[in-house]
Amino acid sequence: MKFDIMKESFPILLAGVPETLILVSISLLIGFVLAVLFAQLRLSKNRFWSWFARAYIYIFRSTPLLVQIYLIYYGSGQFRLLLQDIGVWSFFREAWFCAIMALSLNTGAYTAEIIRGGIQSVSWGEIEAGKAIGMSPFTLFKRIVFPVAIRQALPSYGNEVILIVKSSSLASTITILEITGIAKKIIAATYAPIEVFIIAGSLYLMINFIVTRVIEYTEHRLSPQLYR
Repeated sequence: MKFDIMKESFPILLAGVPETLILVSISLLIGFVLAVLFAQLRLSKNRFWSWFARAYIYIFRSTPLLVQIYLIYYGSGQFRLLLQDIGVWSFFREAWFCAIMALSLNTGAYTAEIIRGGIQSVSWGEIEAGKAIGMSPFTLFKRIVFPVAIRQALPSYGNEVILIVKSSSLASTITILEITGIAKKIIAATYAPIEVFIIAGSLYLMINFIVTRVIEYTEHRLSPQLYR
């Protein structure tokens, strides 16, 4: 009986994998863009922008992701009239948008610190060499600072990607039917939480196995001298 439940649950839960991957991919993309921006602001000599970035990073790293999801999804209703006036209420009333927003802001804060550490690890000799040949600040960042920072930050960023894959399960708390959301529906019908969550956990394990392999492959390509 238990095996039958697991066998029947697998294809149903597997159908939730694309939803999970889309949610994670969009959140990571937006979060990475935010991270690069806030890492730069965090290192800015302008005190206002530096403290603004510090505040954003501190708030989103120091509060639970579940609380952030609830505040964005349920809390936005308290400002419905304001959000309607500026034309964004149609976004905030959608659970999908709120989940992406919460995940993006959360991973953006963690990734900003990862990238900041990568930027600060770039040697002054490389930066001075770029300045010596007349590189503009933007070209210097694009050609030297950012590529080196990414190579240094990649292992830590890989951990962040894995955490976001797992954290996407919290989107089920606001009615999104990704893997965990579908698992809850099956459990409500079958009263078999262990069997269903074993299958759901295995799917997350499979996704993160692929993620780790991709990260390792990227590390080998960006820093081949370390693996000879």
